[in-house]
Amino acid sequence: MSFLIRPAEERDFDVIAAIYGEAVAHGTASFELTVPDRADLVSRHHALVSQGYPYLVLEAGGQVQGYAYAGPYRARPAYRFAVENSIYLDEAARGQGYGKALLMELVSICEKAGFRQMIAVIGDSANTGSVAVHKACGFRMVGTLKDVGWKHGKWLDTVLMQLPLGEGGDVPPDAESLPGRMETITKTA
Repeated sequence: MSFLIRPAEERDFDVIAAIYGEAVAHGTASFELTVPDRADLVSRHHALVSQGYPYLVLEAGGQVQGYAYAGPYRARPAYRFAVENSIYLDEAARGQGYGKALLMELVSICEKAGFRQMIAVIGDSANTGSVAVHKACGFRMVGTLKDVGWKHGKWLDTVLMQLPLGEGGDVPPDAESLPGRMETITKTA
């Protein structure tokens, strides 16, 4: 399995839009109901990257097979050391280890930036593939929110999983790390 994980670039967003569009239109991993267009996804990417959050693609055979990114877990400043991750793969790329590779790289980047917790908010408790990938990367189950989303004519759960990064919650955070400066970065961006 030969592949490359790299930062996403604007040229990748036709494929990213197709992957995410399929997930929104036909899947339950995303609770969005309307497929966003390419320009909206590029704007979302820029908003995350301009604040220092990673946004990655996995390329195999010269084609983007999936993408992953981290963003703020919650907006209030006390949450700045926690990130939420998202991973989406092309349907044909699932089950080949790409999701785990993307997630491990995302974890490594976030850990080096000084983040202390990564939260997975997995759409649909029936999304066993995503739960398994997160578990294989060391995430632990912290709970299931029952029947919180209505999509495709049925109620959906969200599964919450968590992974401590670096020293986790054992010691105070480094105020000089990227997350420690997030409040300043977001005010000036």
